[in-house]
Parts: sequence; C-alpha cells; structure tokens
Amino acid sequence: MKRSRARASSRGLTLIEIFVVMAIVALVTGVAIAGSMQLPSARLRGSATMITSAIKVAYTRATATSRDLRLVMDLDEKKIWLEQSDLPMLVQSKSKLAAAGADPVTNEERAALAEGQRIVQGVPIAKPRFQPIATWGFGDDKGGKKGKLLERGITFRSVQTPHDDKPRTSGRAYLYFWPGGRTELASIQVRIGESTEDSQTLTLQVAPLTGKVSIKVGAVDLKVPTDDVQLSDRQDGVF
Repeated sequence: MKRSRARASSRGLTLIEIFVVMAIVALVTGVAIAGSMQLPSARLRGSATMITSAIKVAYTRATATSRDLRLVMDLDEKKIWLEQSDLPMLVQSKSKLAAAGADPVTNEERAALAEGQRIVQGVPIAKPRFQPIATWGFGDDKGGKKGKLLERGITFRSVQTPHDDKPRTSGRAYLYFWPGGRTELASIQVRIGESTEDSQTLTLQVAPLTGKVSIKVGAVDLKVPTDDVQLSDRQDGVF
C-alpha cells in the first residue's frame, strides 16, 4: 500500500494538467501585456482631464473674483498651475480724453482737457502682476511647490494661442482668462512620452466665448479666425 502511494506521488504531470498550466500562463501573460499597453493611454486621458479641470476653475474664478487669471503650462517641467493678477480688470471708455462726450468751451475746460491728455500720455498704466493661487490644488501646495505634474510618462507636445507667433514646444505657455466669461482660443497637445504618433496624442481645444474644452485624438493645430470669419456663439471655438 505504501509503495503504491509513493509511485502515485512521484508520477509526472498528465497531458491535461500541462494544458491547464499553459492556459493559465497564457492568460496571465495576456493580461499583463494588455495592462502595460493601456496604462499609458489611461495616464494620457488623466492628464487631459486634469488640464480641463484647471481651465474650468480659471474660467469660473475670473468671473467670480473680477480678476485676470492665467493657466501656466511649464512644458519642460511637465506641470501646470494657476496664477491670479493683483489688479482687477479696468473698464475704460472708448475715449481716453478727460472731457469725453463734450467739446471744451471755456478756458478752464480746455486746460482740464490738456492736463488729462498729458496724464494719459505721460503716466504708464501699471501692469498686473500674477501670483500662484492655492485653489483646487492648482496653485501653491503646502510645501511651496507650484501646481500639478502631468501623469508619469506624459508630456506636452505643443501649446498654441493667438498671442504667440508660433506654437510653443518648450519653456512656458500661458492661457489667459478675463472677467465676464472670456478666455482665448487654444490648442493644447499632450502625448505619451516623446511620441509623434497621432494615436498617442490628445488635443484640448479651448473655446474663447464659453471656456468649453473639446478633447480630440491626434494633433489638431490652431486656426485663428480671420477678419472675414468672425466668432459667434455658434462658431465658438471652431478649429
């Protein structure tokens, strides 16, 4: 009896058992490969979502606080943060003259007009300074570090806005927001690593009149409307 048990315990694997083991190994390998391919794509979508959230926060906050804001995108450091101006947006009359709306008649009015012109022409307007803001995690953190990093392995491919002569591929790029619900046309491209494949690139298209962000697969360049093609509510953000 003891010998039969010893022979049974020392026998090799059957053909069915080998097939079962091979099937398990193949299944585990397939899941691992699929997971390794999906992770970069998931991180790419996560980074695009994070930038979209920052744009929504800036658009809403600019109107709520009556301050100019900007989204800072550091293409080299692969991170973003929000900054707010120290001065509110000033609403000016179309005419900068002191007596706008009426012709000067008396000598006193002419003197006031001349003084107003001198002040307007001679005194430079203070430019607002932007400082990082700690809101929704898109400003300074408790450690004094700015903003949020893109997810691991994700980089900026380019950032295009109308105030730049050409797309930015290095350094810092800015997207501005103003009170009253207004931002800029923009094309923000993020990608997996240094890939130039459209399948590994997402483009965030920003509409200036609504702040809406549309995410497209591939590299979509910015098309600035010409004088013949003006933006309307229906054409907002057409690329």
